[in-house]
Amino acid sequence: MEPQRDSMGLVFLGCGFATRLHSRTLRRFPTVRRYYASRDVRRAEEFNRRFRGAGAFGSYQAALQDPQVEVALVATPPATHLELTLSALAAGKHVILEKPPLMHSADFAPLQAAAEAANRQVMVAENYFYKPLAERVRRVIAAGDIGEPRILSVRALKKQRTGDWRDLVELAGGGALFEGGIHWVNFMANLGLEVRRVHGYRPGPQEGPERTMVVVFEYAGGAVGTLYHSWEIGSPLRGLRLSAIFGTEGALTFESNGLGMMVRGRRRRLELPDPRDLLGYRAMFEDFFAALRERRAPRFTLAMARRDLELVEEAYASPLPPGLDGMEMEA
Repeated sequence: MEPQRDSMGLVFLGCGFATRLHSRTLRRFPTVRRYYASRDVRRAEEFNRRFRGAGAFGSYQAALQDPQVEVALVATPPATHLELTLSALAAGKHVILEKPPLMHSADFAPLQAAAEAANRQVMVAENYFYKPLAERVRRVIAAGDIGEPRILSVRALKKQRTGDWRDLVELAGGGALFEGGIHWVNFMANLGLEVRRVHGYRPGPQEGPERTMVVVFEYAGGAVGTLYHSWEIGSPLRGLRLSAIFGTEGALTFESNGLGMMVRGRRRRLELPDPRDLLGYRAMFEDFFAALRERRAPRFTLAMARRDLELVEEAYASPLPPGLDGMEMEA
């Protein structure tokens, strides 16, 4: 079944936070019919009523077998993503995969093979790639407005409550860097600078899922970037923080969430991104639906999504500096 030009059926597999978030965005796409599926049919029906959907299903398989559904948006814990994606492809559906997309980067190989065999698309919902801030930072660097980038310092610090499956590594796949920090890894890896390697440092307790990581990025050309990511260190106004990129002819200072950006260099200016889509969700879905209509790959490809996950894995696998390895076991 190919998506119709004037209408498209999309089912959410899973009714949780991500489905609420994406439902608010997709309500603005009048040609997308939204369906809701959950193992708890009452929950699916509740979401269908709340977000004025087109129908509800009491099982994922029932949703995938319905001919009205052309696209499945997988919004369940990461441990279930591969199995549900393969089931959706086998049923002839295109797939939008919530991040983090898979438990391991090696899982992309069977997923890609299944997508090619089914002649269907799999797209990863990485909205940070589409954020207006990211687009503007890429343009500033590409234009040489701050000269050659040398030092990047990105702060992504906030207090975030979990108390759910995110605390269980067997369901979540990792700690805060895996679940939320992959957004920022994507940001650091898509500035127009080639990442050569990363090294991760885990401050604080070494047992259980981590809530704070420092990741150092080494770029081709010699630039070095540092990502400070935490779910246990607060920031003003529950997340407001400043980040900067320093170049040979100036600097770019920006509020990490994308509220504003100051460029000091060849041209000094203040830029304020469009506040209507600060997080990039609308731009992301517009690209996905256009990719389906035009039978092309989305701008954020599966290869890029795999690279992001590989960088997270590389950060987690980083050895401790000499002299520090084993300290936590001796304490």
